[in-house]
Amino acid sequence: MSIGRDPGLQPERTRLAWRRTLLTVTVVTALAVRLASTGDPTGALIAGGTVLVWGALLVLCWPRGTGTGPARTGGRTLPLVTVGTVVLALLGVLLVLRGLG
Repeated sequence: MSIGRDPGLQPERTRLAWRRTLLTVTVVTALAVRLASTGDPTGALIAGGTVLVWGALLVLCWPRGTGTGPARTGGRTLPLVTVGTVVLALLGVLLVLRGLG
């Protein structure tokens, strides 16, 4: 007896995972902007880069997180989100090193 595919709650879990990703990136961006807002040009550049990466990740993740349509990049969404996450991590390291120096 063959049973057809039953997606169950999988689509909802996927949407919730993408929403958590967006929320996490938003919080990290807000913290980075707050840490970088000391008035020096280096901090402003780091904050600007963080906001740009946040905007790109928002455009990539929003359709999947809300279920309003297919991903705009086809099968490239996950690698692009990974690159964005790595860039945010590097910007965070720069903020820490700038604060220590």
